[in-house]
Order: sequence, then structure tokens, then C-alpha cells
Amino acid sequence: MSEATQPSSAPASSAPVDPKLLELLVCPVTKGSLTYDRARNELLSDKAGLAFPIRDGIPIMLVDEARQIDDTHL
Repeated sequence: MSEATQPSSAPASSAPVDPKLLELLVCPVTKGSLTYDRARNELLSDKAGLAFPIRDGIPIMLVDEARQIDDTHL
């Protein structure tokens, strides 16, 4: 089998994200803006309290894949 079938618990890769794509994306819950966390390779929605992972340079904008964040995420 190919290596592309990694389990979802594998660490997110740090492939670069297209800055133009980041400008277009909004939180699927609040439709508000997102903040890019380069250290964790995630897109943060402070209003929804969610962090969306970025895998292989592709933002995963599914609520089921997001993790809960709190005020101490910075």
C-alpha cells in the first residue's frame, strides 16, 4: 500500500500553505476570520474556539477534525 494512507493520528506535516488560500478561508462555524498558527500548523477560530489542522498543505476545515482551544493557546 502507499504511504498516503496514514492514520489520522499521525502528526500534521508542515507543508507550506498558499497565502492566497488562507485569505479566502473562513471558519465553517462562525464564518469569521481565521488566524494561522505556524508553530502548530493550524488555523485558529477564536470565536468558535477551534483549531483546524493543516495536513500536507491542505487545511482540513471539518469541525469533527478540529480540536478545542482555550484562551491559553497562544
